[in-house]
Amino acid sequence: MTAHRSGPAVLPPSLRPWLGLVAALAALVVVTIGVLYAGHSESGAVDRWIIDPTADSVRSPWRNVGLAIDFWGEPAGAALLVVAAVTGCLLLRRPRAAVLVVVGPGLTVVTTTLLKHLVGRTIHGADNLSYPSGHTGFLTALALALALLATGLRGLGGTTGTVLVLGAALGAGAAMGWAQVALVAHYPTDVLGGWCTALVVVPATAWLVDRTAGRLEDRPADADQRARG
Repeated sequence: MTAHRSGPAVLPPSLRPWLGLVAALAALVVVTIGVLYAGHSESGAVDRWIIDPTADSVRSPWRNVGLAIDFWGEPAGAALLVVAAVTGCLLLRRPRAAVLVVVGPGLTVVTTTLLKHLVGRTIHGADNLSYPSGHTGFLTALALALALLATGLRGLGGTTGTVLVLGAALGAGAAMGWAQVALVAHYPTDVLGGWCTALVVVPATAWLVDRTAGRLEDRPADADQRARG
């Protein structure tokens, strides 16, 4: 058996049951909201209960804060964050984590984009698909990936590791979600859908990264055994 050249698992075994349960619940939320608001073009009862978005939701200086946060979900800002995250992972010699911080947020954005076209909910006109929020999904996904890296580096697992990972996801999702609602770019339920999408996609991606890396590492050992046999 060869050494794990790509480093330890990016999804610690002790976290898999907890994050698997969270992912299942999050998927249920994504589907439920999508069904409830499919084809809608205005805020729903849940949105109005939280806050009824208007053009005057926030003013300076809070609007500037919202715009600054929003930038990190735009292509240029997102690229800067991903490059910084990949660089950090490679410096720490965690190539699996480097793959996750690229693929996890990337697949989350792809998933939210596909869901937008499938659900068809709009804001500010028929051309502005809103559910779920891609900005919220992206930042949540990146925070999840980095939190998984942190749990691995610190050897955390079980309840402690799960709290750290979900806390990071909640913090990032809340920040970007507030910005999207404050800037009237999304309804509150769009934000919740984007957050939950990341909770589904990233753990599944982390599991696939570990599984793929493990198979690639086992191939040389299998080849050596056949050659010796």
